[in-house]
Amino acid sequence: MSAETIARLHIVLNDIEPAIWRQVDVPVTASLKMLHDIIQAAMGWENYHLWHFEAGDRRYGVPDPAWPDHGMAAARNVKLAALLDRGVRELLYTYDMGDDWRHTITIESIGPGEPDQQYPRFVDGERRCPPEDVGGLPGFEMFLDAMADPSHEEHHRLREWYGGPYNPDDIDERFTRRALAAIANRRHAGKIAYLKSRAQ
Repeated sequence: MSAETIARLHIVLNDIEPAIWRQVDVPVTASLKMLHDIIQAAMGWENYHLWHFEAGDRRYGVPDPAWPDHGMAAARNVKLAALLDRGVRELLYTYDMGDDWRHTITIESIGPGEPDQQYPRFVDGERRCPPEDVGGLPGFEMFLDAMADPSHEEHHRLREWYGGPYNPDDIDERFTRRALAAIANRRHAGKIAYLKSRAQ
């Protein structure tokens, strides 16, 4: 099997220090819808909310038929390679329009992948992403303070809401690798099914 072209992406959650970030290898043939799935798996989000990408003056997501002139192109119809061909090297990804989690995605390198490796693949990262529906940046800051301090007036309520302790430094790398491997396996199975259908 020949090596496919891979983009190494650096994904960082904006406006949070210390930084919450992931580095992943993604095939350039991936659609932006697949890239959304990859970001959700890599960061640890749970895919509960609306999302979109911005690249230059264009937006990509799930168009709403009720707003056909809203300027949102269908993410499933656009490949990462098409953006790279236009010279795009940085994208903005927004998840959950209420909490407004903005991620900057930087293309660090493009090159051949390993022939026997399935992609996407987790490379590196630091710090756990915020819980869903925590209330955006202000809510997350309060959540961190409360979870770190058993005497905080919100500690017990938030611990019960979250379902246990929260370690901001533990990204649960094993879970992240498995989540991305599941996407890679589905993609690989789809490619094999496609090749078999072409051979018939």
